[in-house]
Amino acid sequence: MNTTTHDTAWTAICEAGDMLPNVGVCALVENQHVAVFRLNGDQYFAIDNVDPRSGASVLSRGLVGNLGERLVVASPLYKNHFDLRTGECLEAPEHSVRAHAVRVEQGKVQVALT
Repeated sequence: MNTTTHDTAWTAICEAGDMLPNVGVCALVENQHVAVFRLNGDQYFAIDNVDPRSGASVLSRGLVGNLGERLVVASPLYKNHFDLRTGECLEAPEHSVRAHAVRVEQGKVQVALT
């Protein structure tokens, strides 16, 4: 389901209740693999799912946590940490990924590519 609001295309990926806390899921949004995370109850984040070092679509399977004040996911392959708010790779900024907008509307988690 795609809708457009303020020139942003939102894609519904699942029901909010279907996402487990502190676990990522992979969604196909406009033919791109996106990792979507639900943290601390009702905080949602989305970043590119493809690990830039390996080219594998695996970031949604990484471990989530925090490094200081930063919420991160660790790539399951090379263990690089990606900031869930910005997509920045903390160990190698040249391997950063894009962060995407996420919202919950009428009980559905929606993602818009940025």
